[in-house]
Amino acid sequence: MENPPVPSDLILVALMPNRRDFDIARLFGWYRIPLRTAPKVVAVDWLAFYQPATFGDDHKWCIEYLAPVTGHELATRIDLFKEEPDHPRALEEYFKIQIGPMVSLPRPIPAAEWKRITFLYTTGERLLAAETLNDLTVYDDERTLLWRALRERAIERQSYETADLPEFPIPPEILALLGMLGDGGEN
Repeated sequence: MENPPVPSDLILVALMPNRRDFDIARLFGWYRIPLRTAPKVVAVDWLAFYQPATFGDDHKWCIEYLAPVTGHELATRIDLFKEEPDHPRALEEYFKIQIGPMVSLPRPIPAAEWKRITFLYTTGERLLAAETLNDLTVYDDERTLLWRALRERAIERQSYETADLPEFPIPPEILALLGMLGDGGEN
């Protein structure tokens, strides 16, 4: 695997519900998560994609692919799927997670006894060593460190910088219309 995760990378295992969503992620470089069901932190280093039964007998209930996360933004479903303006959730908000190229794992990580998951946080170290999905679970002291790293990442990624915008004069007619000019009277 070229440029694999490093042990300290934060990884979000996310459900890849079907082939259509897989193709969108692979071809267009983004994955969506409904805001109402999203995990607490989406600012991670990698997404690992859990494939349910919809992927067929040879590819169900496992993780075969992951992708580096390059950013995220909020968008409505209609922004993501302009061809579906009448969808019942067209106006709902989603995290649009931008991803880099999908990477195939050297060997799939099967679910074993777990079959239903939506999201699971883990580390690069655990992902690279996992034999089954159960091996991705982080326990005890390591769990505390993982949550601390996720919390710090969320705080770090929520601080935005504003760009300096050029100053330009507003014409007096516009200011008058807005009630901002006058003879020192009330607004």
